[in-house]
Amino acid sequence: QVQLVESGGGLVQAGGSLRLSCAASGRTFSRFAMGWFRQAPGKERAFVAGIRWSEGLTYYTDSVKGRFTISRDNAKNTVYLQMNSLKPEDTAVYYCALSLSAWSPSASVDYAYWGQGTQVTVSS
Repeated sequence: QVQLVESGGGLVQAGGSLRLSCAASGRTFSRFAMGWFRQAPGKERAFVAGIRWSEGLTYYTDSVKGRFTISRDNAKNTVYLQMNSLKPEDTAVYYCALSLSAWSPSASVDYAYWGQGTQVTVSS
């Protein structure tokens, strides 16, 4: 089993920044990749960013390119999402997820484990 715990969400004004963290524990040795998704009220969960753990290759949805950065710390078993130039449309619950095998970064079905989510609210 794998446990994922997100932190770092909160309320920020438009143009501000937040850094989300996701600490992984348990059977993470076979981890292939991790990702961040978000779900806004009344909308489906959507891909934000992904990272292949061993190589550090990163993937982003178009709307966050140039503003968000995903990274990982092997020693801390943690993945981060640095979010800059935040917009009101970034408001959502953000979830981290872990994949154990080769995956399509944006396919939620390819992730086996999910965190509980952290709320990000961007005011205009």
